[in-house]
Amino acid sequence: MKRLVIITVGKTHSGKTTFAKALEQQLPNALVIDQDNHAEFINTFYKSLLPKKGPNAIKYAITQTIVDYTVNQTPYHVILCNSNRSRKNREELLADFHQKGFISILVSFDIPDEVLRERVTNSERSTTIFRSASTFEEVLSRQQSDSLQVDVVAPVEGEANHLFIIRDSNEVLPVVQKICQIAQTYNAFKA
Repeated sequence: MKRLVIITVGKTHSGKTTFAKALEQQLPNALVIDQDNHAEFINTFYKSLLPKKGPNAIKYAITQTIVDYTVNQTPYHVILCNSNRSRKNREELLADFHQKGFISILVSFDIPDEVLRERVTNSERSTTIFRSASTFEEVLSRQQSDSLQVDVVAPVEGEANHLFIIRDSNEVLPVVQKICQIAQTYNAFKA
């Protein structure tokens, strides 16, 4: 069976988690790996291990352990639900999955900032995932500032085997259906 890795790309409250959960429900043998869950776990049970500055190494280590186990010990398609806004980091991630024989799909959420501002203002999501922010408004402001960095760019054609861009929540279901068709197509050729 050919496996897919589906990587979400986008700012906070753009719909990455909603999309990932919807895809997991429709795509047989799929697993969502969401770093927000890992951050919440660490903040709840191991807060003293969090670094004060710099990368959140413990969160990345937990995520990597779960990804490695999923890749090496299960037949699952992998849905990585993170922001993945750095092109360099995406390229490294994609290269690793390609080397392991995965078909790659990037799903980029290009939601207007005014929609995201409204969503974070009305958000009821738990803030226990935060290490250095206190509100989702603060996270969005940082991500908007990060967008000025050279390496923080939207995915482009050719970066992965397939690219989908979601600009509106109405596009989620059609993209989920197309990804399910891609999985069926690759596995039909294999049979």
